[in-house]
Amino acid sequence: MIEQLGRAHMPWGLGSADRWDLDQTTGMITWTFPDKTATAPAQILGSFSPGSVSWLWAWADQSILPDMSRDARIFRDWAEANGHPALAQPKIEADETAAATLVALAVRVTEATGYYRGPGGNSAVIITFGPVTLTAADGSVSDFNISVG
Repeated sequence: MIEQLGRAHMPWGLGSADRWDLDQTTGMITWTFPDKTATAPAQILGSFSPGSVSWLWAWADQSILPDMSRDARIFRDWAEANGHPALAQPKIEADETAAATLVALAVRVTEATGYYRGPGGNSAVIITFGPVTLTAADGSVSDFNISVG
């Protein structure tokens, strides 16, 4: 399911932008391309650090504004309510496979319409996002929607 979701966003260019930016105060992620920008409402799930083999939930990260960790808190509450307290710990030992599984579960539980792995120095931030708005260089605007099922 998670691979299908990633492929579903390829037509507008997910994964091929020249740059990306996340504004925690507006809750919007922006991808910049030579001929357009793509924007979407966003949430931070957490961060994955391959070096320390760990996952840190956004709700436990002091650098993330509380409004930006709503999806992470939704998943934490789901994990606790459904008998998975180990998944609700602030920091979890996780290799690449375990981190990908956490992302897949959280995307499913939160019903996010997409996710993005933002490259970073020693870790990658994992961002969920909603409907994408495309703005072409000429100013024309269109929406890119997929149904999550």
